Amino acid sequence: MTTTHATNPAPALTGLTGARAGYVQALAYEWIKFRSVRSTVWTTAATTLLPVVGAVFVAATGSLQRDDTVLGGSLTLAVVGQMLAAVVGVLLVTGEYSSGTIRTTFAANPRRATVLAAKGTLIAGLLYVLSLASCSLAYLAGDAMLDDGTYAQGRPLPALFGVAGSFAVAGLLGLAVGTLVRHSAGAVTTVIGLLLLPSLFGPLFGDAQRWVAGISPTAALEKLTQTSDATAETVGSLGPWPSLLLVAGYTAALVLAAGAVLRRRDA
Repeated sequence: MTTTHATNPAPALTGLTGARAGYVQALAYEWIKFRSVRSTVWTTAATTLLPVVGAVFVAATGSLQRDDTVLGGSLTLAVVGQMLAAVVGVLLVTGEYSSGTIRTTFAANPRRATVLAAKGTLIAGLLYVLSLASCSLAYLAGDAMLDDGTYAQGRPLPALFGVAGSFAVAGLLGLAVGTLVRHSAGAVTTVIGLLLLPSLFGPLFGDAQRWVAGISPTAALEKLTQTSDATAETVGSLGPWPSLLLVAGYTAALVLAAGAVLRRRDA
């Protein structure tokens, strides 16, 4: 993984305060590291651009189903963007394990929970802001290009805030899985499985399909976008906001578990 800054973070991190760094200093340095690693920067850029590209493509090709909404059609590629958001979360921590800089990070700040909290704040805040701007722009582009009156409009507010929240949750889910697995390929595979497998294997559970499918962050996103594909059988019977809260709840629990494991094992 290529970086554009020095790989020894200890002088920079401790130099922010002249002593051991606290949470604010750790957050500042996580931002420096984030901007230095090309893989995270480019993956974040792709996450941001995909919803807009999808909105323009759907509107230009006229491929939106008649029973869909302008909001749902405009955010067709938001699901793929959410997957990339999870990958960004993975790379934020596994990149340091693969390069070995995680040891230097913990030497500069031995409070590992503080390091993980800084990473979580960075990834959640950054993805929320970028995805809110991107998905809002995607909706505006789709609304401008699609024929007036042909499709139901959907309710963009407050749904777009929830959509941005689902991206942030996906990033935190990736961060937790990356912290637990520590290897990029394995962590990426695991987090993509967590996003997709509930809906894929839901039919195997018979009458419980709607509950199994509904636990995925992808299901919460599809409900929020109000796409016609978001039926109870495929994304569960919970409403969009309760579904997002459920996903956020178990993601928070997984982050706490990752923090506990991180404190107990060697870097």
